[in-house]
Amino acid sequence: MSTRIRLARNLAQFPFPGWAKKTQKEEVLGRCLEVAARIPKIKDPTGLRIDELSELERQILFERHLISRELSNEPEGAGVIISKDQACSIMINEEDHLRIQVIKNGLNFKRSWNFITQIDSLLEESLDYAYSKELGYLTACPTNVGTGLRASAMLHLPGLVISGQMEKVVRAVNQLGIAVRGIFGEGSDASGSFFQISNQQTLGESETDILKRLNSVMTTIIEREEDAREKILEEDVDKVFDEIGRAYGVLKNGHLLSSSEAMNRLSLIRLAIDIGAIEEQNRMLVDRLFIECQPGHVQFTANKEIEPNQRDVLRALYMRDAFAKLPEPSFEHITR
Repeated sequence: MSTRIRLARNLAQFPFPGWAKKTQKEEVLGRCLEVAARIPKIKDPTGLRIDELSELERQILFERHLISRELSNEPEGAGVIISKDQACSIMINEEDHLRIQVIKNGLNFKRSWNFITQIDSLLEESLDYAYSKELGYLTACPTNVGTGLRASAMLHLPGLVISGQMEKVVRAVNQLGIAVRGIFGEGSDASGSFFQISNQQTLGESETDILKRLNSVMTTIIEREEDAREKILEEDVDKVFDEIGRAYGVLKNGHLLSSSEAMNRLSLIRLAIDIGAIEEQNRMLVDRLFIECQPGHVQFTANKEIEPNQRDVLRALYMRDAFAKLPEPSFEHITR
């Protein structure tokens, strides 16, 4: 679905955020906001202080993958710069002074890397990065030392989940130094059969080599997913059609819907689009609903903070409205 590259950077003359005093964090925040605002590659940037945002605003930024959970909980001296198209965000004073992030549609590490390295170079012209000739870029966590690079792709893998092969895939890629996490990264579950797959090694390997190895792993996983889909459609097609039909029925007619259930049901609708049971033109709507069914976005729709049970009611209402425009799945032309 998307490719993300993140670079961890720190300023040489300041302690890492975990050790910095409030005045030092404020100085880093002010300096980084000023420098980033002048970079032409970041289109129409908006600079935000985390302590000036409401809890709901922070939640929405987290659900859109623009800030981390850790930054949203940072009480002082933290901020974020976000491009107008939300393809680029720079977190300030999270675990490191800077976490530069670029998100692009599809699987395209080269394009994402070319974009983020330009931003990184322009920042470095005005900011003195903490760097060691022996180790590379210095970071708060030793696992980021070296390139400071974390690259990941968000994959939708319902075939591997339905066929029970996902655990085997996770074990295999872990042995290659690749991490597999849920949709919101570390500690999150794999709701909707979405998996964030990223490198773990940052030291002793060039950025090009990391991205090349990761792209190779992604290609293999996608091939396994395609094989799994083909197999379940050959061996258990009626079960797949039944689950898609039930998912459509719940989303179109349900009156209580948790975010987890909504994600899992939408995953089956997305699979229906992939196999041609629902027309391709509906993909954008379904992909948007994955984000808009999250708790913060539901509360934003309500224009107030509401309790979880009320969110489930409103989420179901929102889905009913959306699915009133979505055609029923048609399986007649799909080969059994």
